Parts: sequence; structure tokens; C-alpha cells
Amino acid sequence: MKLAVTLGTASGLPSVQLAQSLEQWGYHSLWTAEDWGSDAVSQLAWVGSHTSSLILGTSIMQLPARSPALTAMTAATLSNLSGGRFVLGLGPSGPQVVEGWHGVAYGKPLTRLREYVSIVRSALARRAPLTADGEYYHLPYDGPGASGLGKALRLNTKPEHAVPIYTSAMGPAALATGAEIGDGVIATLVDANRLADVEAALDRGFAVSGRRREDFTLVAHVSVVRGDDVAACFDRIRPFFARTIGGYGARGRNFYLDQVSRSGWASEAA
Repeated sequence: MKLAVTLGTASGLPSVQLAQSLEQWGYHSLWTAEDWGSDAVSQLAWVGSHTSSLILGTSIMQLPARSPALTAMTAATLSNLSGGRFVLGLGPSGPQVVEGWHGVAYGKPLTRLREYVSIVRSALARRAPLTADGEYYHLPYDGPGASGLGKALRLNTKPEHAVPIYTSAMGPAALATGAEIGDGVIATLVDANRLADVEAALDRGFAVSGRRREDFTLVAHVSVVRGDDVAACFDRIRPFFARTIGGYGARGRNFYLDQVSRSGWASEAA
């Protein structure tokens, strides 16, 4: 197990002093998040420029916010600038943000994720000009309004280091997909008493990809509050769970509520 810290979207501007302290204390990594406020990339570049050994990860970059090609460009740039310390964390986000903020159809999130990761990997590999013919992404674009002048291009920045790709996951299908196509998963609302369910889902993905569990990374968000009064510590994190379970999902389609309910807390979450 390795220790990390995530800068939440409500944490304010990233602290260089905090990042440098984490590095001094021997923490493994620092992660940045985004919803509809500060973006993850700018935060990470800022703290990354003031550190030298801390692993830098996005948890997560939202798929609809960037084209796969732009994400590959960003990943190559951050990896080269940081000396290979960058981990690319990707996720489909939820329908409220995707359609309400980014203005695109939510569609099939895992299908989009598969296509997206495949394109990013191809772009970073630079083995051939980038092409794609999927349900969501066509390169070169040949759909409505196309000029017909699109050209398959090759990333002209050579990545100097491998860029690990982690995918966000909550439910069994997302965990299995992450184990199949990614180098790790960023798991949200994981119940420590139900890790066997997580491992079973990951094993289904490993069976498809042929990847070994020891070559795969599980990143799990854990809320930590220091203090002698346990009840007071619980009260400090209740707003986080209230916003996550109640505010990040729509009535009738709330993945966060579904995840907590699967862990046996349906009535409490409701």
C-alpha cells in the first residue's frame, strides 16, 4: 500500500507547500480532480513544477471535456515535463455534468471509455497516423459538415516515458472494464468490508486482457479525519458524502447512490 492525497474540487487552489511537504514526508502521489470548477490539468502542472519525485495523477479528467487527441497531447506534455511522473486518470463523469455542462450526449459511458483509451494509447504509441472508426469517435472525421480535407496525423511530440492510464470505476462493469483496458482503476466509494466483490470484478477484466493482478494498480479514495472525538470527525465528512451521494446524481439515475446501496447502506443513503 502507498499513500496519496487528492486535491478535491472544493479544496481551493492547489498548495505548492502541501505538495512539497507530501514529497518530503514520503507520500507516493498527489491527484487532482475536476467537476465544473478548476480543471485537473492546470492544478497538476502547477504543483508538478514545484516538486521532483511525487507521482502526479488526474482523478479524473472528464472524457467529454477533451478530445482523445488533446488528452494524448496533454499526457505526453505533462509526462515529459515531469520526467515521467504523470499518471493519466480518465472517467466518463455523469449525465448531469456531461449533458448539462459539456453539452454532449451521455450515451454509453463504457463504450465511449473503451474507444477513448484505445485512441489515446494509439496516439501515444505513434506507430502510425491516428485513425479511428468507432461509435463515438471517427478520425479523420467524415460525418455531417465534414470538409473532406481531414488528414490522419501522428503525434509530433515523442513521449519520453510510458504513461499509465487509470480509469474511474464504481460498479462491477466499470471495474471489469478498467481491468481489461487500463493499467489501474480509481475506485470511488469502496467499502473495505466488500473488497472481495471488487477483486471478483477485476478478475473478470483480467481474464479478458490477460493482465496479472500484480501488474495492476487499485487506487481507492479514503476519507481521513484526525481527532479524538469520533462523532465530531464523522460530522466533518458527512457533508462530503451528502454532496457525493445526493448532489452528483439525478433522481432515478444516481450511480453514487447505487454504489452505496450495493454496499448495504441503501436506507441510510436515501
